[in-house]
Amino acid sequence: MQKSFETPSGVRVPAVTEAQMALVDRIAVEGPGPNLFQMMENAGRSLAWTAIEYPGFDRRRERLVVLAGTGGNGGGGICAARHLANHGVDVTVVVADSGRLAPVPRQQLEVYRQSSGRTAEIEALEALDAALIVDALVGYGLQSAPRGPVLEMIEWAELRPAPVIALDVPSGVDATSGEAPGAAISAATTLTLALPKTGLDTHRVGELWLTDIGIPEGVFRRAGVEVPSGVFSGSDRVRLIVPGIREGL
Repeated sequence: MQKSFETPSGVRVPAVTEAQMALVDRIAVEGPGPNLFQMMENAGRSLAWTAIEYPGFDRRRERLVVLAGTGGNGGGGICAARHLANHGVDVTVVVADSGRLAPVPRQQLEVYRQSSGRTAEIEALEALDAALIVDALVGYGLQSAPRGPVLEMIEWAELRPAPVIALDVPSGVDATSGEAPGAAISAATTLTLALPKTGLDTHRVGELWLTDIGIPEGVFRRAGVEVPSGVFSGSDRVRLIVPGIREGL
């Protein structure tokens, strides 16, 4: 039986495994689109507004820190940082390993450097204060327990009182099972992309939102996933009810 989540209006949204989501992405990028940069832009813009509208966050006075990985999730976080900077937010991006950024996230970082936003090295993390943290480290592609710089950044975020907004999946959480094989983010809010992942029924997601990143119905259909019409009902973000939240590891 296909696992699903539900919107407040009662629309059931199918959940996908990591493998299914990877297939959807591959069909889109290798076929009709949208391409990776377009999806990253859509994700980043939605993430930026999720942060701007976060309850209690004063975008004119308080600092936001984006923790970015080297893959697509990191690229979405870097893109969000540019949109945040464009709206006057004091934003700093910390990349886990800028020398290993994939091509499209690297392009996002180059564009971001033309904004008023700042970058910092991982060594400077301890000196950074943040009123809000964006977790864009891993996403749905977790392969093993976090280690190295990613582990260090997760531990930094977990020790801070600032709430965390996770992009797609809280870093360290397996997108399919919801288990955490090592250190993991406990988010206040998770903004998941395109479709919810089957492992997001864990307490680590906090409040769960789904955002549209522009993937058309035909791409989902080619991947064997039927998505009901009217999921977003005039908005690019919709809250999802998390069924029977499990206590993640």
